[in-house]
Amino acid sequence: MRPPMFSILFILIILLALLGYILAHIWHMAPLPVWGKWTLSAICFICFCCEFLNFGATDRMPLPLASFIYNLGNKSVIISLYLAMAFLLLDIGRLIHIVPRSLLHDSMPCSIAIVSLLAAIFIYGSIHYHHKQRVAIDIDSHGKVERPLKAVLLSDLHIGYHNRRADLAKWIDMINAENPDLILIAGDIIDMSHRPVTEENMAAEFHRLKAPVFACLGNHEYYSGNQKAHNFYHEAGITLLVDSSARCCGITITGRDDRTNSSRKSLSQFTFDTSSFNILLDHQPYNLEETEKAGIDFQFSGHTHRGQIWPMTWIVDAMYECAWGSFQKGDTRYYVSSGLGIWGAKYRIGSQSEYVVLTILS
Repeated sequence: MRPPMFSILFILIILLALLGYILAHIWHMAPLPVWGKWTLSAICFICFCCEFLNFGATDRMPLPLASFIYNLGNKSVIISLYLAMAFLLLDIGRLIHIVPRSLLHDSMPCSIAIVSLLAAIFIYGSIHYHHKQRVAIDIDSHGKVERPLKAVLLSDLHIGYHNRRADLAKWIDMINAENPDLILIAGDIIDMSHRPVTEENMAAEFHRLKAPVFACLGNHEYYSGNQKAHNFYHEAGITLLVDSSARCCGITITGRDDRTNSSRKSLSQFTFDTSSFNILLDHQPYNLEETEKAGIDFQFSGHTHRGQIWPMTWIVDAMYECAWGSFQKGDTRYYVSSGLGIWGAKYRIGSQSEYVVLTILS
């Protein structure tokens, strides 16, 4: 299952409008001769259009080229967003007579200032993405477990053309260093295509994990091919929970099918043993009150990425009851993760890449 066609068309229209706005400003502002303006505009256009190739064309390219195109296209779109914001501020400044018109035409100082500012922002965003934050949570089980248990919780790895096997290998080492009793993954292990996951045999990396692994599906598993995702989880030695439960280390872990499947079971159709410590994996953090009514002790979700970059962080915060972090309703605790990996460009601006270390106290 791919994202709906109307959604893709809407995104393409927005991207083309964004590109036109940016190219017009670059043409006027760049202190270059006409041939230089044409060259710079062509380079920007080509880089930006690489994003359109990511809607399926990359799967027909050699893997190194596909990875390059994927990264170039996604980075170009994010950089373009910040360019558009910078140009919009300058346009507003010109309209209210704060910014002189000369600053927007063949201006070396303004061009250097914008390039320097964006370089600083995206160097920071790249470093911040690659630095994974460790989030520690302690929960009292009120005697439901015989001994303290340590679980590493992950979501949104998005392995694929940008997060390659070398990246995954570092994450596996990081998880093993925690010496957990179990590992829980709240969906979106795979990005958009199984091709890089299969060609690099990424399933083999998961076999290096030194604790049992349980996971639920995310929306990207549906986008990349649901049956292929099931096969990958099996090859990786991951116990996939699709509207089902499993017992491990004296606790009960339940994984919901992703809400992409409109026919998934409602929580009211599950039967939970409240004498056991219950953890729910549900990729998308909607309808949190249902988890509280079901008597679940702890829910772990992902999906939001907390917007990945500012100002998307503000929009995502407004969309969800809890878009990121710890939350509580009644006796039920929640954690919504901003994700270990990322979809698209590998920048974190206003959000963080993280993994959660959950200690369940006896």
